[in-house]
Amino acid sequence: MVKIGEKAPEFTTEAFHNNEIKKISLKDYKGKWVVLMFYPGDFTFICPTELYEVASMYDKFKELGAEVLSISTDSVHVHKAWSDTSKAVSNVKFPMLSDKNGNISRSYNSYIEDEGVSLRGTFIIDPEGILKTIEIHDNSIGRNANELYRILQAAKYVSQNKGQVCPASWAPGKETLRPGLDLVGKI
Repeated sequence: MVKIGEKAPEFTTEAFHNNEIKKISLKDYKGKWVVLMFYPGDFTFICPTELYEVASMYDKFKELGAEVLSISTDSVHVHKAWSDTSKAVSNVKFPMLSDKNGNISRSYNSYIEDEGVSLRGTFIIDPEGILKTIEIHDNSIGRNANELYRILQAAKYVSQNKGQVCPASWAPGKETLRPGLDLVGKI
């Protein structure tokens, strides 16, 4: 069972990236923040909307020192075909990973055994490979790239500002809290 504060499960797999098929390992991103996005499958209804939305913000994620990795149980050849035929997916510049056998999804506890696909799972991993956030929800509910970006900003902020925490709806420039120092009545 993956847990917050523990090492994220390592993996090596094929990816479709920059119109090439290549091997990618999680360890390739040591020193960077990683946003790992599991989705159920290519050529579906919600998935291209999510990938397009994150792709439209990809440069902002990279400015925070993060890499986005999307992953489904489809093969890299299906990823390429999807990118070649979908206007939304053709905008994706981050790696699209293949988890054909479901082992990576299983290691992150997002795999649906009887369907052979992953739930929509989003995991933020810090530069040391430690899991900072987990969000897994029903495949009928799409993610929000702006909220994912905000959560990444908060995770990075508290990592760089020890002793501070981010309250609800925190965004850069807003006040943070210092447990044990800030009074409850202030909230």
